[in-house]
Amino acid sequence: MNPRTGVKKTNVTEQGAAGFSPHGAASALEFAALANQSRPRGMKPAALLFSLTSFSLTSFLLISVVSVGVFLLGATQAFAQQIDYERPVDVAPSPEDIGEEYVLPVTPQAPPRAQWREAVDVAVLAAALLLCTWIVLVRRSRRWLVVLSIGCLLYFGFYREGCICPIGAIQNVVVALTDPNAAISYFVIAFFLLPLIMTVLFGRVFCGGVCPLGALQDLVLLPTAGRGAGRYIFTTAGGGAGRYIPLRVPRVLDKIMGTFKWVYLVLAIWLAARPTETRDFIICRFDPFVGFFRFTGPTHMLLIGAGLLVLGMFLGRPYCRYLCPYGAILSLLSRISWRYVTITPDKELDCGLCAESCPYGAMKDLRAEKSSCLFCARCFNACPRHRVRGRPEVTSNESSQSS
Repeated sequence: MNPRTGVKKTNVTEQGAAGFSPHGAASALEFAALANQSRPRGMKPAALLFSLTSFSLTSFLLISVVSVGVFLLGATQAFAQQIDYERPVDVAPSPEDIGEEYVLPVTPQAPPRAQWREAVDVAVLAAALLLCTWIVLVRRSRRWLVVLSIGCLLYFGFYREGCICPIGAIQNVVVALTDPNAAISYFVIAFFLLPLIMTVLFGRVFCGGVCPLGALQDLVLLPTAGRGAGRYIFTTAGGGAGRYIPLRVPRVLDKIMGTFKWVYLVLAIWLAARPTETRDFIICRFDPFVGFFRFTGPTHMLLIGAGLLVLGMFLGRPYCRYLCPYGAILSLLSRISWRYVTITPDKELDCGLCAESCPYGAMKDLRAEKSSCLFCARCFNACPRHRVRGRPEVTSNESSQSS
């Protein structure tokens, strides 16, 4: 990030169905009857390991002697050619001092981005936030959310190369508030505030399908064996192959690790608020994924990003949940959101299938926890009352019963 620019129907046995119910009394037939009560209401490498070459002691000593000899020979020649000369210089020489034909080299500097392009970025962000809200809260579609995530990853990630970004904009806003000589554009302010406003209204919409860092981690998440391995969850309306549940983090450990992003946020604000000589934008400097977006970057950051992606294949969004400083702010504001994700379209069954399907530990008491829910819509596919919507057999059965 550049701180200058932006800143089931499934094979569930009676014993399995009773296990999912908190009362332990519902049979498979009773559970299916509850699910069929719903009337359709709408649409549905890792780092390469270098092999260490072992040298014999004789070879090592030989190489050391040759290297020292070459160094001493070069140092002796350099010392013999030294001339005592001093020229105090207070400023860089100008063309008049050097000669009329000398021209100062042009300092390479990226031109500022055109304002209409920045306005397009803000418009795309606003449209993506609204579309993500509609997909999750109204359309209730995981499939279309994945399409939106891919689009935002391509635009904000690979096309805009991770800049402009609300996450890094934290530092720009802090500088503008603490340094009277600093200023940021209205476009950066808009990028910083729009996700916050949508969070207060509808929950963590930005995390769900707009943030390129979250989309990259969400797309690499695999259905892996974890707690509850071997259980099948709802995947299609007509049944089919089940999916294993991703790895889980114990809730206590999850809460402890969740404090890391708050420490990161406080540290980033403190370093951004320091005087210009010691100021540091650590959120941009230690962004683990911007190197992938730009196809270049420090080796250690590329390795860290690759490690997080490999970990993210088995553990849902580790950077978002434990390190993202902007996610810390969003988790706080989402607690007062006006509307948020509900698992079922109407009546809650308390069957527990949604809790088993959530890879981010965002379920509490069989409900989506506002501060932790990342708006991914995975729980919709696990809900029987959601999955039976639009099924022809359900519609025909209900029609025959009404007649």
